[in-house]
Parts: sequence; C-alpha cells; structure tokens
Amino acid sequence: MSAAHLTVKDLSWAPSRSADPLLHRVNFDVSAGRVLGIIGANGAGKTTLLRLLYRFHRPSTGSVQVDGDDIWALSARETAQRIAAVLQEQPSDFALTVGEIVPLGRTPHRRGFGGTAGAKDKEIIEHALSRLNLNDMAHRMLGTLSGGERQRVMVARALAQEPRLLILDEPTNHLDIRHQLEVLDLIRNLPLTIVTSLHDLNLASDVCDDVLLLHAGHQLGFGTPQDVLSETAVSNAFQVTARSEQLTPSNRNHLTFHLQNKGNIL
Repeated sequence: MSAAHLTVKDLSWAPSRSADPLLHRVNFDVSAGRVLGIIGANGAGKTTLLRLLYRFHRPSTGSVQVDGDDIWALSARETAQRIAAVLQEQPSDFALTVGEIVPLGRTPHRRGFGGTAGAKDKEIIEHALSRLNLNDMAHRMLGTLSGGERQRVMVARALAQEPRLLILDEPTNHLDIRHQLEVLDLIRNLPLTIVTSLHDLNLASDVCDDVLLLHAGHQLGFGTPQDVLSETAVSNAFQVTARSEQLTPSNRNHLTFHLQNKGNIL
C-alpha cells in the first residue's frame, strides 16, 4: 500500500441548483501519509464532505484530486482502486460471512465480471483479517456480530481494497475501549492517507496530524490541532465554552466543555 496526496479546491455541494448549499467552498491540502480529522457539531457538514471525498456526491463547485487527478475524471473502478470508505452505520442483514465480506474489497482489482481471487488476493485478504483480529470470526454471519465487530469487518474489507486514501466516518463508534485503542493504533500506523470524522476533540488532537473545523457548512479552520482547536474556535463551532486545561501527571493539554453561562462540564 502507498499513500495518496489529497487536494480539495473550492468544494461545495447543494442537493439541487435551487437549494442552499449544505457545504460551502472548502479548501485544503493533505500530504501523503497524513491523518486528517474532520471536526464539527452535528449538521456542520462532515458527512456531506466525506461523501464528496469518496465520490458519492458530485460537487456543485470545485474538485477532489487524488495524486493530481480529479476523481470525477476517473472511472468508478479507478476511483475504488485509490479510495476506500468505512461508513458509520453498517448493515446487519447481509446473508454473508465475515470470510465472504472481506474479499469484496478486492473487487476493483479483478479483471472481468466475477473475476476469481488469485494467490495475491488471498494473501491480502488473510493479512486484512489478521490485522483486525478476525480470523476466528471468518465463518460467522455478519448479522450475528456486535456493532463494534461489524465495524472491524468493514475496516478489514477496506484494507483488502488496498486504497491509497482511506475515509473513516466515526471509526470508533460502537467500539469498546480496547477496540477503540486498536483502531486508533491502526490509524496511526497504516501507510495510507486517512481522512476521518471524529466527535471527540481530544482524541482528534492525539491521533490527527491536521484537522478541518466546520460550522454550519463553512470552513472555520484547517491546520494542526494545536493551531485550529483553540478555545475561541471550539466555543464558536459548538456553541459551548471550551477551556484548555493541563492534565497531571502527563502534562498533556485537554479540552473541557461547559454549557454557556452554566457549570456543566464534559
């Protein structure tokens, strides 16, 4: 696997020509191998942006470029060879086993309709299953798994796709603490460019090289977490009072959140 350079220029989207944009013009550049966190309150435009990045929505304006190529100038198959996405909500009614779902990630790389898996495909699939600790679940039906287990299966399918850009929508959703840590460790160590939406701002600060802060479909900031996630910016984006505090004994910075004019703390 190799990492991609992602460039987003003047990107916006509206459901129709007469509708107001849900995402206004966004611009950012992510170097190969970096992790970008998309941050914002509910309704900020995070999901809309991710859908534009994995070619679910066609932009109203602007472009998404992977290694200099506009993804809408590529075929769907070529795009799928470069970009994989793991969505927040996973289907639970697939009549397929884990060992049948993960190989679906190889589909964009196979020639001809219904192309069969070769030795290389099988090696890649086995590696993806092992990396997500799914070997013992290979014969389990997807519908019998917990939400967290299904999430791991879909990450494994995405890795089997061998993308250069991996898009993760709330990858720690439904996961217990141990598997959250495992997925975060995976994000840090994959040799890919990763774009992920996250609700936990302190988690984003720990995991992400860069963050993009959105509010009501507008870009409020892009850069390192230290530069973007200031008390003022976070307070404005989430309509709370954010405070940067220092933990002991680790001496790490930690954001806390308070309802404005009230003492409730998160």
